Amino acid sequence: MNERVDVSASDDLADRLARRTAVAGIIGLGYVGLPLAAACARGGFRTVGFDVDDAKVVDLNAGRSYIDAVPNATLAEHIADGRFSATSDMARLGECDVIVICVPTPLSKQREPDLKYVEATSETIARYLRPGQLIVLESTTYPGTTEDVVRPILEQGGLRSGKDFFLGFSPEREDPGNTSFRTTTIPKVVAGDGPAAAKVIESFYGAVVDKVVAVSSPKVSEAVKITENVFRAVNIALVNELKVIYDAMGIDVWEVIDAAATKPFGFMPFYPGPGLGGHCIPIDPFYLTWKSREYGLPTRFIELAGEINVAMPRYVVTRLEQALDKSLQVSLSRAKVLILGLAYKKNVSDVRESPSFQLMEILGRRGTHVDFHDPHATVVPPTREHAEFTGLRSVDLSAQSIASYDVVLVATDHDAVDYALVAENAKLIVDTRNVFARRGIEAGNIVKA
Repeated sequence: MNERVDVSASDDLADRLARRTAVAGIIGLGYVGLPLAAACARGGFRTVGFDVDDAKVVDLNAGRSYIDAVPNATLAEHIADGRFSATSDMARLGECDVIVICVPTPLSKQREPDLKYVEATSETIARYLRPGQLIVLESTTYPGTTEDVVRPILEQGGLRSGKDFFLGFSPEREDPGNTSFRTTTIPKVVAGDGPAAAKVIESFYGAVVDKVVAVSSPKVSEAVKITENVFRAVNIALVNELKVIYDAMGIDVWEVIDAAATKPFGFMPFYPGPGLGGHCIPIDPFYLTWKSREYGLPTRFIELAGEINVAMPRYVVTRLEQALDKSLQVSLSRAKVLILGLAYKKNVSDVRESPSFQLMEILGRRGTHVDFHDPHATVVPPTREHAEFTGLRSVDLSAQSIASYDVVLVATDHDAVDYALVAENAKLIVDTRNVFARRGIEAGNIVKA
């Protein structure tokens, strides 16, 4: 970072942020970017949302939201007040005083960081970068990305971080489907590339969210997000492994966890499932394992957790096959399977990295006929890894349709499903979420997996 700091520029931006005369630009209007854009508009900023998908831009400008966390009414209000508009015209980045990057950070097939979206977005910003702007990366990544990848790209035109523009990192903490928290109520960890950037990034997020937690550097802020997700991935892997062990012993892992959770200290409940989904937990820990190799350090816990979680769909299919053979004497190659739940978690439409796709692939390779029902994700959208399923539609759930399948496999425990209807009409049920027991539904055709 250039040591000469333009104090007047940071003071000017901080002042405009305080007076809400600054313009916020959000790049990437998905599950992270759109709620953040709505929060910025709610905080009083004129906000411009950028996305390369013209269809999304059209929908948003018409007041049609595709993200559950941003209702149509909220979006329409911000549009009517002139506080939000969407565009695919990246030249408008020059209008923005703050630009926040909310683009995907997937893994390659070799489980290495794929920063092509971050790099391409940074190159686009660099073309329109002007003095006095604040650039913030929110995409989850390995420690060092902001300073080692984004900063050099932004500086290639001659402007310098800390002198001409300001750079920082603030990890997204969205939790789709969690009604207890929203973007503005989740504490926001922030860090700037130098003292001037630290000042303005705190000013910006302080105007948008209830609480800002400042840390010393972008590397620390990046490590915070990785740590949060590693913590969840490792603990989920632990209960998934316990599920396999206790199942062999004839012990119900869900009963064990619920009883253990009554301890008021020293225990935090995590629950098993058919695998990991969402953009964060299956992906982010491997950003750290990749980076750690640069220092010659192993990440045994993280890699072991990844192996266990990745293996869960295969375990579920094995349990399903055993249940079919024992209860119906039907092989997988002749079976009709209905998967309940395409989304990766309950009560959302988000299908990113959903284990249901792995279940469908494994069963398909065994010759199984597979359909799905999901009240939230009714059509399979285009995905990077599962293009063959694009366009498949959710089947209706009725007594007749349920009875037509050999087995119903519960992959996601959406509330908007009539589980009593399923229990009454299914020949066989394989439940990976303990959803029937949680609702007090007992039947001899239910097998936990």
